[in-house]
Amino acid sequence: MSKSRRGQIRLSPEEVMTFLEEQKSLQVGTLDRDGSVHLSTLWFALVDGKIVFETYRKSQKIKNLQRDDRITVLAEDGLVYEELRGVMIKGRARLIDDPDEVHPLALAVLTRNQPEIPRELLDQAAAHMASKRSAVIVEPEKTISWDHTRL
Repeated sequence: MSKSRRGQIRLSPEEVMTFLEEQKSLQVGTLDRDGSVHLSTLWFALVDGKIVFETYRKSQKIKNLQRDDRITVLAEDGLVYEELRGVMIKGRARLIDDPDEVHPLALAVLTRNQPEIPRELLDQAAAHMASKRSAVIVEPEKTISWDHTRL
């Protein structure tokens, strides 16, 4: 019996992590009060194998997550069907508001996305960010992946 098309394009857990490490931006979906999806795109980092990002405490994303912690994130690439690859993670958001805990997470995001900037400057920026921002750790419940280059 031949392997299903879905099975052909699914990434292994190791391949999921490799794919995420290659990506810079992450689409983040939260639920607005009316039930519609609020989408935004953010930089992120992988900390202890989990997706982490930071954003202003007063942002719509944080307001939504305070009310309903369900979250979906998407990293994807490819411009034509035969090259489409992606990872979608559905889960729960763990909000971190304590500046002392936000600081290292913000630093991880900055270091990953701006490696050309000296570490001491990134650390100063992360400390400043931590005073106004929350960090979000995505606690995964379901991961869906695809790699159309395998077809």
